[in-house]
This record gives sequence, structure tokens and C-alpha cells, in this order.
Amino acid sequence: MNEIYENPLITRYASKEMAANFSDETRFRLWRKLWIALAESERELGLGITQQQIDEMKANADNINYEVAAAREKEVRHDVMAHVFAFGVQAPSARPIIHLGATSCYVTDNAEIIMIKNALEMIKNKLVAVMDKLSVFALKYKDLPTLGFTHLQPAQLTTVGKRACLWLQDLAMDYENITHLLQCVKLRGVKGTTGTQASFMSLFDGDGSKVKKLEQAVVKRLGIGCAYGVTGQTYPRKFDYNVVGVLSQIAQSAYKFANDLRILQNMKEMEEPFEKSQIGSSAMAYKRNPMRSERICGLARFVISMPVNEAVTSSTQWLERTLDDSANKRITIAQAFLALDGVLNLYLNISENMVVYEKVIAKHIAAELPFMSTEVILMECVKAGGDRQQLHELIREHSMESTKVVKQQGGENDLIQRIKKDSAFKAIHGIIDSILEPKNFIGRAPQQTEEFIAGEIKPILDKNKNAKEISAQINV
Repeated sequence: MNEIYENPLITRYASKEMAANFSDETRFRLWRKLWIALAESERELGLGITQQQIDEMKANADNINYEVAAAREKEVRHDVMAHVFAFGVQAPSARPIIHLGATSCYVTDNAEIIMIKNALEMIKNKLVAVMDKLSVFALKYKDLPTLGFTHLQPAQLTTVGKRACLWLQDLAMDYENITHLLQCVKLRGVKGTTGTQASFMSLFDGDGSKVKKLEQAVVKRLGIGCAYGVTGQTYPRKFDYNVVGVLSQIAQSAYKFANDLRILQNMKEMEEPFEKSQIGSSAMAYKRNPMRSERICGLARFVISMPVNEAVTSSTQWLERTLDDSANKRITIAQAFLALDGVLNLYLNISENMVVYEKVIAKHIAAELPFMSTEVILMECVKAGGDRQQLHELIREHSMESTKVVKQQGGENDLIQRIKKDSAFKAIHGIIDSILEPKNFIGRAPQQTEEFIAGEIKPILDKNKNAKEISAQINV
């Protein structure tokens, strides 16, 4: 047992892939990749850098000497310079030109953006995978009537599949937002200490065209289309706010789904998967707690709160920059992604294994449908020659008495039986049972489900076919 605190996002919730994306190994390999890209680009533009130096750097791009870097950081209290030193130990001929002209943010910020972009792609893929599973579920149950609720009170009927489309609609909006954000990702680029590129102007003897070409060459080597036109020392921290803003919106959608499912599980209409040996309560052996849905809500709440943190960071970057963002960023960005990754793992697991109890749903409909059917009964009686005002008053009286039976006596809703015995409604006694068919009260819910998935969800799934194959990873 480890005697030191371990982050549960790593040990319990996030996937190995997401954890690896924000690992020190990934980060420091990117730093070395950035130093190599800078040296190669500087050499192409005429600086006195040899191929041997670059080859020596490339030979040691991935075998990072962490012990040397850690020992050096204890001396100099600067992580970037410690890794510059460690890289130089392994590539001694290149030591004079590693990090040439650059500031620390050349590696820290560009690497961070690359990791964020990779993480956004992972989140987008899992989002699509959830959408795929939910769309299958929605189409399967598009015709199954269920009570709709407004204010958490029984309202008109909908269908189980149509309700799932509400969850899908949220995710479709999230997909649009994360897709747009990915299209807007830019590197910090090669900007120098305060963003003026002064150090590179010095290296190239005042030739601004070469400085521009240098940045273009580095950006191209890193595989991201462009860099910010202007920066201070860092890339704009507003980008971090935009990132966690999108993550927060996805978390909000997942929270809504999980809350809905918790309510439905309480009503015994639907249920998240419950494994054969799973224990719901340490004391109450019969319980089937919705622990996956509850865990979604717990993790999502953390992600939902993150934009406030990044808003403060963005708004307090004095002039060209201040360092109060550094320690904060080591925590916030990675953990927001790790937590949301855990949320989507759970969402994916639930959405492909949800259980629907159709008989319970039918029972709940039967308890409420008599009240909902009274308008149709009234109209049919009037069409047969009845007095609308007289019939309305009789329905009101019968409804009040039936409500007393349900609420005060704990009995079944007997409104229809009362109407069947009342001669004033004789005209519809022969068709009243057909009037009460639940399918008569669901409107266009099945068609809406089909049209929505075909028109808005399927195009997304078709663009991301590989994402549909992602399966859930649940650690605990």
C-alpha cells in the first residue's frame, strides 16, 4: 500500500491513454521534439548548426535521463533549464545550440497545446462513441410510450427513445463545440521572451523574413497548421478557458443524463448495468444503487467548476505574463481532462448496457393516463351530440373523486371505471378502451426520433466511424 497520496483520477477513473497523454514522459519527449524542430529549422535557414548535432539530438529524443534532470533542477530551480542541461549531457556536440534563441515557453506552451489537442481528440472520439450507443438505444425504444415529466410531475406521454434523443441533442451540441475548438487550435510558435522575436532577429542579423520562415518551418514540423500571430511570453490563457469551457459543457450533458437515469432508477423504469457480484450497500443487501450514474455526477461536478479557475487565470496575466498560472496549470488542465475522460468511460458503459423495465413503465402510464385521456373523451362525446359544459363538469367531479381514492386511500386510479358507469358518457363506452391506448398519446415522438438521428446524428457518426468502435474502460 502506497503511503503517499495518489490521485484517484489516475488510479480509479481515467483511461491509461488519457493519463499517458499528460505524463512526464509525454511532456518531456515533446520538449525534445520541439528542440529538435527548432534546431533543424535554424539549420535550414543558415545558422551554424551541423547535421551531426541534430543526429545526436534525435538519437536521444526518447531516452530521457530523468535522474540528471532532477538533480540539476534541485540546483537551478528551473525545470526547463534542467532538461536543457540533461539533453546536453546525452548530446554533448549539440549542447551549445539546444534551445537556441528560445524562451522556456517555447517548449512548455507549445508542448501543452499539443497535449491539449491530443486530449481533445480523445474526448471527441469518446463523445461520438456515446452518441452511437445512445442512438442505437433511442431507435430500439422509439415506439415505447412512457410518462413525460415537467417539474418532475407527470405530463403528456413521450417515448423512451424520444427521451434518449434529448440526451443526444446535448451531445450533438457538444460535438459541434469541440469540433470548432479543434479547428481553432494554434501553437504559440517561435516568439522569444516577450513575444517580439527579438532574440531570433539577433540570430539572423535582423532578417525578419528568415524569422518568419523559422516559425513557419517549426510549426510545420509539429503538425499543427498555424501559430498565434501575436503573443506575450505565453500563448493566450483565454485558450485554456475555451478548452475547459467545452469540457464543462460535455460534463453538463453527462450530468443531466446521469441525473435523469438516477430518477428513472428510483422509479424502477430504467436501470444502469448491475453486475452479478456487485454490492449496492454494505448494510442493505437488497439495494441496487446507481453508483455509475452517481460517479458521473461527482466527476462532472468537478469539471463543471473548472471554467471559473481558468477565467481568473486568463484575466490576471499582467502585461506580457505573470507566473501565477504555472503551478495552477500543472493541476487544472490535466485534471479536467482526466475527470471528463472518467465521466465518458462511465457514460459509454451505461449507454450500451441500460436496462428498460417495460411493465413498470406501462403500470405508471396506466395510473396517470385516465386523467390525460379526459380531453379526448370529452371531444368524442361532444362529437356524438353531448353538451360540452355539462360533460366537462362531470369529468371534473369524477376526477376529484378518483384523486381522493389514489392519494387519500392509496387505491388505484378508477376514473375510467366511473366514466364507464356514467350514462352521460354512453356514446363512447364502446370505444373508451381504444381511446386509452398509450400510442394514441405520443404524438410524433417515434418519427421525431427517426428524423433526428437520421438527419443530425448519423452524419456525425459517419464522419467518425473509427470512434464508434471505442469500448468503455471501468476500473472500479
